[in-house]
Amino acid sequence: MQEAFLNLYLTMAVGSTVSVFCSSSLTLLLLLLLIFPFGSNSEDLKACKFDAIFQFGDSLSDTGNLIRENPLTPFSHLPYGETFFKKATGRCSNGLLMVDYFALAVGLPLVNPYLKKKASFTHGVNFAVAGSTALPLNVLAQNNISSPVTNTSLSKQLEWMHSYLNTVCFNKRDCTKKLKHALFFMGEIGGNDYNYALFEGKTVAEVKNMVPGVVQTIIDATRRVIDYGATRVIIPGHFSMGCLPIYLTGFQTNDSTAYDKFHCLKDFNGLASYHNNKLKQAIKLLRKENPNTIITYGDYYNALFWIFRHASLLGFDKTSLQKSCCGTGGDYNFNVMQICGLPRVPVCSNPNKHISWDGIHLTQKTYQIMAHQLIRDISLKFRCVN
Repeated sequence: MQEAFLNLYLTMAVGSTVSVFCSSSLTLLLLLLLIFPFGSNSEDLKACKFDAIFQFGDSLSDTGNLIRENPLTPFSHLPYGETFFKKATGRCSNGLLMVDYFALAVGLPLVNPYLKKKASFTHGVNFAVAGSTALPLNVLAQNNISSPVTNTSLSKQLEWMHSYLNTVCFNKRDCTKKLKHALFFMGEIGGNDYNYALFEGKTVAEVKNMVPGVVQTIIDATRRVIDYGATRVIIPGHFSMGCLPIYLTGFQTNDSTAYDKFHCLKDFNGLASYHNNKLKQAIKLLRKENPNTIITYGDYYNALFWIFRHASLLGFDKTSLQKSCCGTGGDYNFNVMQICGLPRVPVCSNPNKHISWDGIHLTQKTYQIMAHQLIRDISLKFRCVN
């Protein structure tokens, strides 16, 4: 409906005399209203009366765990966090992440990372760690894949969840009661399993063989949190990875047929779509197993692709759609040897003009738009009423 309404408006605007002098402004206004319709999405989500958020995942969701595991990571200092926090918090962006926007939408404080000492976990815990994999490290090692960023995988994050619940629950019944109104994010997770494999020399075909195992790991983890008492769970899919500067740089080719009309690499977007389709199929089965739990798919792939389709209207610089804001070198402003956060690596003057922050992760503005699209979709699926 959103696409149809936008297309209808653009058709009318082009044919009207008003469009001569103000169609661009009106188009932008309408587009913004479609994304942020007077806060109604937030109000719908607030009707769920969530009192806590529990987040599992990787760098798309980490609010400070990796920098406590490894204070030397580039994410531990500016320019990370510069736009919103004016300091680095461990978020792999210039500001807020999608989990932050969900917290704001439901009226909760931003969720603290599990490894932050003396932090308040009254309203949930963030277990996500940048660089985390879905598969355990020993399973990856059996396929000659290493995890260079962290030793934490999804199984470790689940161990942290278990330890946390042991401190706040008297028994299983008590846990079920305390988690009744909590929102769980099971990911995004698994992207690094594929990232590491691809950049360590595996082919797309070989990595596709990993997908069933990754998806099963995510589903098994979801079963575990449901057993703890989770009643509403979001399981996000993967981004359109072939649009990211790290892939466009690492797998750059002169073969024009390798790219789609947005200049994204088809094979890698195809891999992401393959994972997402397998994940959606598994979610359907999981719903049948757990009819009293609302389990919804988070469509990160199309949320990001929607931004690429309407980038100019959203205020992004059309000449920099696939260039990182923080970075240097090459066609995409990305060099793996000179990544954002290292000394003398430049930062663009206006991150709001960029979709990509550092070539791997997205800008705060991109996350904000994606979050609001997802909030609209998910609030309907959660069937909360005032």
